[in-house]
Amino acid sequence: MSGNPAWRVNRPAAIGLCHFETGIGDCALAWSDAGVVAIQLPEPDVASTLERLLRGLPMQQTVSELLAARPPQTALDAMHGTQALLRGEALGLTDIELDMRGVPEFAIRVYALTRAIAPGDTRTYGELARELGDVNLSRAVGQALGGNPFAPVIPCHRVLAAGDRSGGFSSHGGAEQKLRMLAIEGACPGGTLPLF
Repeated sequence: MSGNPAWRVNRPAAIGLCHFETGIGDCALAWSDAGVVAIQLPEPDVASTLERLLRGLPMQQTVSELLAARPPQTALDAMHGTQALLRGEALGLTDIELDMRGVPEFAIRVYALTRAIAPGDTRTYGELARELGDVNLSRAVGQALGGNPFAPVIPCHRVLAAGDRSGGFSSHGGAEQKLRMLAIEGACPGGTLPLF
């Protein structure tokens, strides 16, 4: 999803980035000295994907310098895990180190619950809000997921609106992309797979 909430400016600077092919298009990721700092699902082209990935992150180097950095094992694990997940392997990606410095506490709690959703399963915004202690937090849960800088490692595509409706998705392609990712995982919101 990698939305651009104001809190992203308080995140650590990336020390490297890369882009890589997946079953749904070219994704990108950036890493810091403490883990993956952001992952971006595909935009219409690689330049747009990289631009959106870096939007709101502090920049201490040029994009060329960041692309020249050698990925550490954490970044390679995230890249390979994302590729496997988006070709249909049932991976939870829970062992990927994420650098959540600067992420608000509420979002961290939402991301922890979301990260626990297994591939092929779904939850609703309301269910997550109830787990956080108040169903009235559903909108706040949606906002936190709309700003998720770690998709699909934090699998916000697995969170649906009430009645198994797709709800929002800030990635390029919107709800259709969300349903496509769920179909790859074998999830059937509403009981049927999408026809694409």
